[in-house]
Amino acid sequence: MADEGLVEDFHAQTTPERHIPHPIVFWDETLRDGEQTPGVHFTPGEKLRLATIMSEMGISVINAGIPVVSAEEAEAVRLVAHAGLKAKILAAARTVPGDVDAVARSGATHIAIFVAASNVHLRYKLKMTQDDVLRAATNSVRQAKDAGLHVAFVTEDTVRAPFDFVERLYNAVKEAGADRLVIADTVGIMTPVTFRWYLREFRRRIAPTDWSVHCHNDFGLATANALTALEEGVTSPHVCVNGLGERAGNTPLEELALCLEKVYGVDTGLDLSRIYELSRLVEQISGVPVSATKAVVGYNAFSHEAGIHTHGILAHTLTYEPVQPEVVGRQRRMILGKHTGKAALVEKLKERGMELPDPVLVDLLQRLKASAEKRSKSELEAFLQEYRMLFEQPGMSDADFWKLVDEMGLGAKAS
Repeated sequence: MADEGLVEDFHAQTTPERHIPHPIVFWDETLRDGEQTPGVHFTPGEKLRLATIMSEMGISVINAGIPVVSAEEAEAVRLVAHAGLKAKILAAARTVPGDVDAVARSGATHIAIFVAASNVHLRYKLKMTQDDVLRAATNSVRQAKDAGLHVAFVTEDTVRAPFDFVERLYNAVKEAGADRLVIADTVGIMTPVTFRWYLREFRRRIAPTDWSVHCHNDFGLATANALTALEEGVTSPHVCVNGLGERAGNTPLEELALCLEKVYGVDTGLDLSRIYELSRLVEQISGVPVSATKAVVGYNAFSHEAGIHTHGILAHTLTYEPVQPEVVGRQRRMILGKHTGKAALVEKLKERGMELPDPVLVDLLQRLKASAEKRSKSELEAFLQEYRMLFEQPGMSDADFWKLVDEMGLGAKAS
């Protein structure tokens, strides 16, 4: 068994002062940003199934989607919002009156009103001035508050926007009644050091009482940046199961939760034992495979083959595992292959109550290694080829698109 007290003792001696809030408000974005992963589509029933497990696990806020996207999306939000879940159900809206109305009609109690803030977004995407954005934002916040909604205000690309504008905009929406302020690192350019400075400056200029961060993983820093935000007192981190989301995805729920519980020693209030169950369900219905080496939920996260490692694990799990796999609903696997050692083989033979003399054990081990080295890679190569083809074109294929165009007779109209 692992002596997790050793991990806690080490961390207590090496961690600087932190201001992690209690409770932490986990805001899950799997059903919204996660569904924006290229090629991913959740049905209303699938969204409800996922939201139910998240709520049972202790997730505080669930973004069910953007009602104005489509009739099916509006139905999905209504279904989740009226399911009687313990979690607060949120829906998202642009700074457009019709979007806010759609959220109010959906039955969601919370709304995330979003608008871009950086110069590149305002100039090339929105074609709006800063004053235009500020006016639309404050009007939308007031509209949502009048509708009785809890309002989170989000800016896309917050960290690349001029700080003077960020200060002016967020103070204006705060005065208009926004309940929660959300900072977004939309293209994942923050590092823990730069994000710590940014958050402290944001707090100095705007003095938020309830604030949140939305971190993207373009440079693999989403989890580290979310942890930095919590250290600075941010109350509500955005997460996605399996790290789904646009491009390289968002802060993975499983990574952030386990880091907080087992590295920081913070009680998240989440039922960690259901993390793997939720991960596998998201993998199944999203169609996006989890990487074998993905932290916490990857297939190899608690697997061991190398002889030195398996020998250490059999002696004491803390040698090569920082946490017991059962904590997140998993089991340890000992893999037999080229790198297997005698200790793992002895343990495997115990499954049939077998004990072999050392010479026979050595012979068996040599045969096992030789067999592993001779295995054909043809099946693996075929799988990888199919996998690559699937994700090179995750959405509608060109052939299907042009077939749809032809069925509508659009080609004839164009000519």
